[in-house]
Amino acid sequence: MERPPSPVATVVAGRVVVDRMLRADWPRVAEVYAEGIATGNATFETEVPTWARWDALHLDEPRLVARIDDRIQGWTAVRPVSDREVYRGRVECSLYIAAEARGQGVGEALMQELAARADAAGLWTLEAIVFPENRASVRMLEASGFRVVGRRERLARLHGAWRDVLLLERRSPLVA
Repeated sequence: MERPPSPVATVVAGRVVVDRMLRADWPRVAEVYAEGIATGNATFETEVPTWARWDALHLDEPRLVARIDDRIQGWTAVRPVSDREVYRGRVECSLYIAAEARGQGVGEALMQELAARADAAGLWTLEAIVFPENRASVRMLEASGFRVVGRRERLARLHGAWRDVLLLERRSPLVA
């Protein structure tokens, strides 16, 4: 099945093709999300939400998928950190990479395009909340212009154990 054209040009980084996420992509996006959940070091979530719940929590743009050889190998999306108007340009980003594609530049390609589209949309801060044990994600985010701004200790329990998180952020260079 041929994909409808994206309203924004597809980005190609090596073998990785980054494009807008469509509703039809959800089954594979959910699989990749489930792989991240299974690691125990990606999220406090313990199961993949329904499409309706996930869709309601995330902004329509930017939502992106990354493909290698036409197979979705990662995704990223943003959600508001607050419903207050003063925080409208501050969002939390999620990024998940399929186990088979980790270490192949998928995260970097997704984050580069996410940042460009977030800047264009007037989003002035991208936040990421990462378990400190997820060193690969921290390194990728730092390489993408994020900085660690704090550590929240014993933020919540996951599988009965208290977990710390790092808060990272990227400020848009386009916002004065």
